[in-house]
Amino acid sequence: MHHMKLISIWFMGMKAALITSNSSLESFGSKLGFTVLQLKDFSNKNNNHSKLLELLGFQEGKTVDTSEFDLVFLHIGAGDNKDKAASYDLEFINSLVGGIMNVAQLGSEIGSRLHFSVVLSYGSVSDVDDSSNLSISVKKDEKKSYLSVLFPHQSYTMKGENQRKNVRHHSPMLMAQWQYAVTRKDMAKTFSFKDFKENGGNLVIPADRFVHEVAFKLWKAPKYGA
Repeated sequence: MHHMKLISIWFMGMKAALITSNSSLESFGSKLGFTVLQLKDFSNKNNNHSKLLELLGFQEGKTVDTSEFDLVFLHIGAGDNKDKAASYDLEFINSLVGGIMNVAQLGSEIGSRLHFSVVLSYGSVSDVDDSSNLSISVKKDEKKSYLSVLFPHQSYTMKGENQRKNVRHHSPMLMAQWQYAVTRKDMAKTFSFKDFKENGGNLVIPADRFVHEVAFKLWKAPKYGA
C-alpha cells in the first residue's frame, strides 16, 4: 500500500484536526495524521462556534498562550436521514458561520488572528453532469477572448511546466475566505456559482492546492504561484 505523508511533515509540524461523522473520511484523516473528532460533539450545542474556536486557542474573545491545533477542518455532509439532512446541515452551517463572524469582528483579538474558509462541493460529479451554466471555461459557441491565445495557460490547468490531465472545467467547489488584511474582498453577495462567476474574484485553483494555500496563510508553507 502506498505510504501517505503526514500533514505535520508536509506543513512544518502543523497540528490539524478533522471533525466529521463520515467513517471513510475518519479513516482517511487518521492516515494523514489528523486528530479525528466526532461531529456530534459540536453540532448539538447552541454556541457550536465557541467550542470550535477553543480548539484553535480562542476563548471568550481572547487568544490564549497555546492552542491545541493550528488548523481545524469541519466536514458537514448528508446524514442518514436524507429528508432532514439538507435543511439541518444548512441551518447548522448558517449558525456556525454567523457565530464565528460575529465574534471575529474587525479590530477584535480573534479577528486579527483567524483564517476562515468555507467550501461548498457538488458531491459526486461526473462528465455526464457537465452543465453549461456551471462551466468555468469559455463556451465553444461563444466568441473567444483575444486573451485566450496568450501563454502561459491558466495556472489551475498546469502543474509545474506540464499541463494537467483530466481537469474538470465544470461544477467547481466554491470557496469563500476571510482573513483580516490578507484576503481580498469582491462583489459577490451570495454563495452561488452564478454570483461567484459574475462578481467573485474569478480565481480558480486545483482542489489539491487548497490545503497548501491555507497552510501558507498560517505561515506553515511557502507561497505557491503568483
